[in-house]
Amino acid sequence: MITPFQFRVYDLARQIPIGHVTSYKILSDALKSSPRAVGQALKTNPFCPLPVACHRIIATDRTIGGFSGGSGDSQLTANKKSKLEAEGCGFEHDYIFKSNADGSTKFFSDFKIVQ
Repeated sequence: MITPFQFRVYDLARQIPIGHVTSYKILSDALKSSPRAVGQALKTNPFCPLPVACHRIIATDRTIGGFSGGSGDSQLTANKKSKLEAEGCGFEHDYIFKSNADGSTKFFSDFKIVQ
């Protein structure tokens, strides 16, 4: 069963355009919650990868962060990087986000909040 909070997280996550990323912090600020709560909701995302592409959410320090329970140099993290690269995102060394598909470095934050 999906909780109302999880539904709100998934609703915002699906708004992130292809080839762009946001951070757990930006998403949690929009929801007046915490990055950890957002991460926990995404961990159980039943709509992955589409229409809720949780791979588009990364850590504020521009590292890929945890994904499907993986972190650091793991196959799960490599999978997340691969999905983002397929959408046109660029990376520096060690899984550090460099740019969106359009070349910008800005995190997506133009969320439409549904009450």
